[in-house]
Amino acid sequence: MGERPYVLLSCCISLDGYLDSAGAERLLLSNDADFDRVDGVRAGCDAILVGATTVRNDDPRLLIRSQERRRSRVAAGLPAGPVKVTLTCRGDLDPAARFFTAGDGEKLVYCPDPTVPMVESRVGAEAKVVGLGDRVRMEALAADLGSRGVRRLMVEGGGSVHTQFLTAGLADELQLVVAPFFVGDARARRFVGDGVFPWHAGSRAELVETRAIDDVALLRYALSERFEH
Repeated sequence: MGERPYVLLSCCISLDGYLDSAGAERLLLSNDADFDRVDGVRAGCDAILVGATTVRNDDPRLLIRSQERRRSRVAAGLPAGPVKVTLTCRGDLDPAARFFTAGDGEKLVYCPDPTVPMVESRVGAEAKVVGLGDRVRMEALAADLGSRGVRRLMVEGGGSVHTQFLTAGLADELQLVVAPFFVGDARARRFVGDGVFPWHAGSRAELVETRAIDDVALLRYALSERFEH
């Protein structure tokens, strides 16, 4: 196994800590200026990870939008976009999702060993399926990505995935963007779920940057000694 990648968590939430509304349509929390900032962060990463729930609910493409940034990566000897990564327990993934159909870069799906045959039958033509034992643990997933040459991993959600990386102590940086409105619905998805986190009232995370990006606020936290300024 290779060295664990630098893990950067990226997320946008409402003022009351929600990732989305409880409605059928996706809630856009951020703005164009911040979308461009996130595009730049993606361009500096080797892989982007989202959970299967995010693939199903949000149908993200996870591509670099800027042609200039894509050209710069290619000129540096890199693929035009980062590797796309997801993880699933049940294997409930649609091969027509844009995670699989958008872009021609490498795609990885992690799942428990018993689920591998079913996941391969669904999406094996579009992505490489990797079994990680009896269940998917973030430590094993990060180590496997390291062995594949991933040095910088961007985790874009959802809440369950963020919770697992944070409670496992695997996050090196958090880029949290706060939108200037409330969702006000307990049925909506939150940024994180219940868990025992390394950062609490007696061990506070280090805030290293605050920035206004039009009407949203970026809060950047250092979560480990590996934090890159």
